Amino acid sequence: MPYAHLVRPVLLVIDMMNGSFEGWAGGMPAELLGGINEVVRGLRSLGAPVIWVRQEFAEDMHDAFLSMRDRGIKGYARGTKDAELVAGLDVRPTDEVVVKKRYSAFFGTDLDARLARHAPTHLVLAGVNTHACVRTTAIDAYQRDYRVVFAVDAIGSYDRTHHDVSMAYMSQSIGKALGNDALLKLCESACL
Repeated sequence: MPYAHLVRPVLLVIDMMNGSFEGWAGGMPAELLGGINEVVRGLRSLGAPVIWVRQEFAEDMHDAFLSMRDRGIKGYARGTKDAELVAGLDVRPTDEVVVKKRYSAFFGTDLDARLARHAPTHLVLAGVNTHACVRTTAIDAYQRDYRVVFAVDAIGSYDRTHHDVSMAYMSQSIGKALGNDALLKLCESACL
């Protein structure tokens, strides 16, 4: 797969909401926030669209995952702090937001239509959790023939083992894993 020319990337930042970090020992790592802001600012400066993808359910949770409904789990309800993006993210009014109800940013959303308007050659993925929402979004992107790039300095999970296994699988089979420096350098040379 040719990754030498990131001509029209779109950045998807997945599930960087307050509720995503409740199960993390020590909360959200500062380096994850810094890595996400670095790739957001870098790609945005090159004219790449930034799309913030976040989980959100109705207050009564009727549209939540079946397992959440079965176990009476509440979370990410519309209008709650759980469903809000984490403070400190470099979100701009010109950025787009996609609200999802399942792991994949594609499932039951208008992401396909948004991407059709942008006509990207590559989708750059960042956010959490590696083994769940990032992975299913990556697989769905790959199945739609997008070239997937993982911004590894901007991806994380509360479960390090699942993160490592997922990144090993995805970077071998689904897309290319690049640190922020390499990703932005590559994109700068191709986007200018």
